[in-house]
Amino acid sequence: MATYQAHETAVIDPGCTIGEGTRIWHFSHIMPGCKIGKNCNIGQNVVISPDVVLGNNVKVQNNVSVYTGVICEDDVFLGPSCVFTNVLNPRSAVSRKDQYKKITVCKGATIGANATIVCGYTIGAYALVGAGAVVTGDVLPYALVVGNPSKQVGWVSEYGHRLDFDKEGIAFCPESGEKYQLQDGKVKRVK
Repeated sequence: MATYQAHETAVIDPGCTIGEGTRIWHFSHIMPGCKIGKNCNIGQNVVISPDVVLGNNVKVQNNVSVYTGVICEDDVFLGPSCVFTNVLNPRSAVSRKDQYKKITVCKGATIGANATIVCGYTIGAYALVGAGAVVTGDVLPYALVVGNPSKQVGWVSEYGHRLDFDKEGIAFCPESGEKYQLQDGKVKRVK
């Protein structure tokens, strides 16, 4: 008996793994070999391609195609119509299935609506990629990136708020009160 919920229009191929409490909505396609964790939400018109890995509590909004080579760790948010690539120079007449490049979206990161993530890069933990951004390189943990090509414009907390660092490199999240330190061009949460 399934421990997940799927709308009757969803297509779920044999050979995939879907965790308990996950919900799959209208017209989505879950392909063989993919692994979807517990308590995920797969929106309408989503494709999860073979061998994709989604951790626990991943939210995939409507109209997202998650192609082979993508790994999303726990608590990742994929905004509506965001795009992943898996080949750097695709051609219709040239098969490059043996050249797929990996994309890792680390724990707690957010990809905004209509953003494009070019393959071969890592989005760091709790990073926030702004709506419509085109990511063409690695994104540091806690970084806020926007634009085309994307550029880092600041830092965010684990709650997604912009961090304002003082002259000692200390900032506090306005929602959680958590403390962060900026040192040597990197941010870490101080526990």
